[in-house]
Amino acid sequence: MAKPTSTFKCTECGWQSAKWAGRCGECQQWGTVIDATADAGQRLTATTVSADRSARPITEVTEADVSHWPTGIDEFDRVLGGGIVPGAAILLSGEPGVGKSTLLLEVAARAAKAKSRVLYVSAEESVNQVKLRARRTGALSDNLFLAAETDLGVVLGQIDAVKPELLIVDSVQTVSSSLSDGIAGQPSQVREVAQTLIRVAKERGLPVLLVGHVTKDGSIAGPRLLEHLVDVVCQFEGDRHTSLRFVRALKNRFGPTDEVGCFEMTGDGIAEVPDPSTLFLSRGITVSGTCVTVSMEGKRALPVEIQALVLETSAPNPRRVTNGVDSSRVAMLLAVLDQRAGIRLHDKDIYVSTVGGVRLNEPGADLAIAIALASAALGYAVPHSFAAFGEISLAGEVRPVSAARQRTSEATRLGYRTIVDARTGSIREALDVAKKSAGTPFDRELDAVF
Repeated sequence: MAKPTSTFKCTECGWQSAKWAGRCGECQQWGTVIDATADAGQRLTATTVSADRSARPITEVTEADVSHWPTGIDEFDRVLGGGIVPGAAILLSGEPGVGKSTLLLEVAARAAKAKSRVLYVSAEESVNQVKLRARRTGALSDNLFLAAETDLGVVLGQIDAVKPELLIVDSVQTVSSSLSDGIAGQPSQVREVAQTLIRVAKERGLPVLLVGHVTKDGSIAGPRLLEHLVDVVCQFEGDRHTSLRFVRALKNRFGPTDEVGCFEMTGDGIAEVPDPSTLFLSRGITVSGTCVTVSMEGKRALPVEIQALVLETSAPNPRRVTNGVDSSRVAMLLAVLDQRAGIRLHDKDIYVSTVGGVRLNEPGADLAIAIALASAALGYAVPHSFAAFGEISLAGEVRPVSAARQRTSEATRLGYRTIVDARTGSIREALDVAKKSAGTPFDRELDAVF
């Protein structure tokens, strides 16, 4: 008699194996391999649809069914596309200590003060710990209900008892379900908890805000399915050593994904920064090695100051230190300055940094970095009324960048009188304008300087 065989299947990618394994051999996820033999041969039958759940023409869907509900925090509403949509599942991820819980507690307090019942489920802190933070940030309200629970069944019971209009779960990786094997945080548990909470959100029209942990490489912990299940994925960015924070939408079914919200961590909690135009600029005297660029953060144009320092060195391998800019692009710009502008910096220590801890990943900052390096090397100071943006090619050409008109308008509004962009044509012409703005003519024979 033939011995029955079992087939094991990964619930993430569909990988199959004749033996059980704790880790999928294809997608390398832990705890996702299950026995698929029990489900073999089963067929799903059609279910009768009730009248209230029957499909209806899209023209009969009223705008009230999909309207946004403002949270009271304008910068957060900007990222969400106008506010929270009833029944939406929003995932907020970020590094430990960046301020995720503080931001969501402020959202809960604003909603509670607007006469909405809010349930804040903390699976990482006790109720007393959350109240201490709420007292410090002024987030106390009678409509804000706190619960410290790690069991999904108890969380569902709290939802039935409180009947909230907004649910916040901090965090989805620390809540576990008795219907799934393994400890909290494993892919199977995260998937079960997220699916259950999202189902409740859709059935009751209850918006749910979920806090998500991140791994060492910055991606959201748990199965990739988690990002597909939710409606909005927001990333909370910022250096824990600085007070500036950014919220970006990586996925948004109800609005754009190119908006950025600016916040500042203070002793009293988190505060909005509606006009961050002065956060990334130094207020000191005019010195050599600085240049302002206009960067695009979503649809918002922000002036950012780039600082460069060039030092003599006797070491065989000069140092190249960057902070806030891509080191490979700085190395490319040094080669372009050497070959196309005659500024030789191969035997000098180079330090390039941004002001305020902001990161510039777009090529539009190339021109400002090159001008800052040339200014530091030649010793002339670019005035505070000078701004530059543009991409620099290996041929020394200044290429146009996206949203050039918006960058120019914002720079003009902030009082920058000299704006250098792709209209200058080449890196030499841009350096010539920068040198003339400092009050001295540009020297074409730059090799003699070194």
